[in-house]
Amino acid sequence: MADPQGFLNTRKRELPARRPVPVRIRDWKEVYEEQQVTELQRQAGRCMDCGIPFCHAGCPLGNLIPEWNTHAWKGDWEDAIERLHATNNFPEFTGRLCPAPCETACVLGINQPAVTIKQIEVTTIDRAFANGLVKPLPPERLSGKTVAVVGSGPAGLAAAQQLTRAGHTVAVFERADRPGGLLRYGIPEFKMEKAVLDRRLDQMKAEGTRFRTGVNVGADVTGRQLRDRYDAVVLALGSTVPRDLAAPGRELSGIHQAMEFLPQGNRAALGQEVENQILATGKDVVIIGGGDTGADCLGTSHRQGARSVTSLEIMPQPGEDRPGSQPWPTYPMLYRVASAHEEGGERLYAVSTTEFVGDDDGHVAALRITEVELVDGRPSGKEGTERVIPAQLVLFAMGFLGPEGPGVVEQLGVELDERSNVRRDQSFMSSVPGVFVAGDVGRGQSLIVWAIAEGRAAAAGVDAWLTGSSSLPRPIGPTDRPLTV
Repeated sequence: MADPQGFLNTRKRELPARRPVPVRIRDWKEVYEEQQVTELQRQAGRCMDCGIPFCHAGCPLGNLIPEWNTHAWKGDWEDAIERLHATNNFPEFTGRLCPAPCETACVLGINQPAVTIKQIEVTTIDRAFANGLVKPLPPERLSGKTVAVVGSGPAGLAAAQQLTRAGHTVAVFERADRPGGLLRYGIPEFKMEKAVLDRRLDQMKAEGTRFRTGVNVGADVTGRQLRDRYDAVVLALGSTVPRDLAAPGRELSGIHQAMEFLPQGNRAALGQEVENQILATGKDVVIIGGGDTGADCLGTSHRQGARSVTSLEIMPQPGEDRPGSQPWPTYPMLYRVASAHEEGGERLYAVSTTEFVGDDDGHVAALRITEVELVDGRPSGKEGTERVIPAQLVLFAMGFLGPEGPGVVEQLGVELDERSNVRRDQSFMSSVPGVFVAGDVGRGQSLIVWAIAEGRAAAAGVDAWLTGSSSLPRPIGPTDRPLTV
């Protein structure tokens, strides 16, 4: 284990400081300052190396957390990255973007602040890249089999890397101009700079993975053509149909989905020209939806110079302590403050939008909202609580309903489940032989760590189907869920 008395001698949980708000909202760089390595190692020494490490169960990837914590504490960074990469293709993504269910399952977290697992993870991989420890791992021999991966988000990239290393010839199709999916154009630069993505893509290209960008599968290439050209197909399309709000005034201009707003902001932050960009500059912005996507819209709006930003959430405000219905080691619903929330704006809970109010030019000017209360578990409006708040830009960040039906999903004829996701069996194969499913397209909207786990598991299913057996790890099954009650 790490320091046998570490959790006794270092009781305080320390994370790197965030850059001052007035400084960071003037640029698009990541918000965290660098943490001293000696302090990080002290934090790693708090790991108890539990007899039953519940952090393993909290992590869908089954990360070997006590092992790489011990190596980090000792300063054995080469061994640490070897243990980290044994279960996770992309720790630099999860270390920045995952909400860390491993930490809420940490045994130390029963009566002390949990180990800073996520920070140790991202430091380990960043040091590995800086010290030349992340190298291409091309296969020793090729299998002669070909695989098409549709979608280059975390699930598609994980499946592609695993299958390439197994010796298959893999082509990744992406309809955007550059690979990465939501990692590139959905996640703002201040949460993950795109140089972090590009250095991993460079490794994958050196290993032999091929990327076909600017190709809209289902239009430029049909499902039938993919089946004819490749021995297997992996659908990693994501869940991209956004949830809408059919309130009066929805037709007004100035009302947009978050995934219209955020990709444009990312492109502009990267120096690309964006015609008719949706901008928050000088506007009262209202974001409907209080999750991670809403926080991304919030931080982007601040950096674009919004006059005010208000976030609306229909559910009541969570508490700061675990509710009794979500005991350790489950992932609890808590009141959390993201870096974007520190930067300003107002958060309103238990409110519902009843009408979008327009001006004489047909542009949204305000929202009519009302307070709600839970009746039999469902929000219900409270009489006499209606009010109007100004809004010249409204952003929907209410989640997603499933994959787009028209296109390759329809062309391949795969079965959908009751939630309109693509149905798959225990090997992650759809109802069509040779067509596999990974990530949100089969699971529904979920976390980046689940996407990577599903990509790895689907790759094992593809490899076994193509060759008769597989030595690739299979961390999860298609029905696995986070620790919950």
